[in-house]
Amino acid sequence: MVTIDEKAFGDPRYFDQLLLHGMNVARINFAHTDEATARSMIAALRKSSARVGIACKIYMDLAGPKIRTVIPGNKKKIKIQAGEIVNLCTLNSEPRDKKTIWVSEASIFQTVSPGDRVFIDDGKFYGIVEKNDCDKVAVRILRTPQEKAEIKSDKGINLPDTQLNTPSLTSEDIKHLRLAGEFADLIGYSFVRKREDIKVLRTYMRELNIQVPVIYKIETSEAVENFPDLLIEAMREPLFGVMIARGDLAVEIGFERLAEIQEELLWLAEAAHIPMIWATQVLENLNKTGILTRSEISDAVMASMSECVMLNKGRNIHQTMRTLSDILQRETSHRQKKRFTMRSLSIAKRFLHKIQ
Repeated sequence: MVTIDEKAFGDPRYFDQLLLHGMNVARINFAHTDEATARSMIAALRKSSARVGIACKIYMDLAGPKIRTVIPGNKKKIKIQAGEIVNLCTLNSEPRDKKTIWVSEASIFQTVSPGDRVFIDDGKFYGIVEKNDCDKVAVRILRTPQEKAEIKSDKGINLPDTQLNTPSLTSEDIKHLRLAGEFADLIGYSFVRKREDIKVLRTYMRELNIQVPVIYKIETSEAVENFPDLLIEAMREPLFGVMIARGDLAVEIGFERLAEIQEELLWLAEAAHIPMIWATQVLENLNKTGILTRSEISDAVMASMSECVMLNKGRNIHQTMRTLSDILQRETSHRQKKRFTMRSLSIAKRFLHKIQ
């Protein structure tokens, strides 16, 4: 699975090369794509698929209630140092000071409490809530990625200690659901947390007469806690899958726990015979810079335990696809998912041949 680059798909060779390098699922992410662009992407993909003679499924990702930063006024960013107070305020409220950041989702102010952890921009900034004044939350920043760092607009905010009241299906998602019902082979459901979220999506899909398999994205600590319950509820439908969305998930549960949790999710999904998608930052450094790291290879090997691997867009996507295919082909000759195949080992074969 490859996330489509909205800036590159206008080139007719873009989809040709992705298909020829092995893409068989194209991901359209509504968090960064509008409906008009999505329609153009689909038309271009279909033309390319017919041209090169390679079929490709379409996966449409509903954005969900992502809580994001909004910098007030004409500013695009604010400078922050460790130890400073940042004021999170409701959207379009009067800025309290130069360190005011608007929050895209107002419902967080109802439940956030002093002592709750706050992570901003994929965990680059970390702080603790000191005070909640209903429409203003004071956060003491304890860690920044560098001494004088900057928080920009449209960056994610994670509140792993806060019981959020935000619905997993937003009004924008419902609007995009209609388009997904028309074109998608798979629909991604973001920030699903509990079985009631699944029931809500199912109700809307039935009202719109949409019969498309859903991929439930596990990206919050609450979803991890409720994972068996989510599987049982999802099994009411004949076809579905699960995605380990490791970006927000790592921030929510802690980076040091990610390896343990993602393996537990793989085991549970396999026990339930549910296909799993391995996502977020797979071969990310290679994709962005053209340089492969040792740790990325080990991560890609772990990805072979799933049924599908998702790559993000990047300027070296073709090289990244070649590398991933090579790693997965080698690794899957040793095992299928988490079951070792016990094939003959080339190192042992060469040694035995040498001593014979």
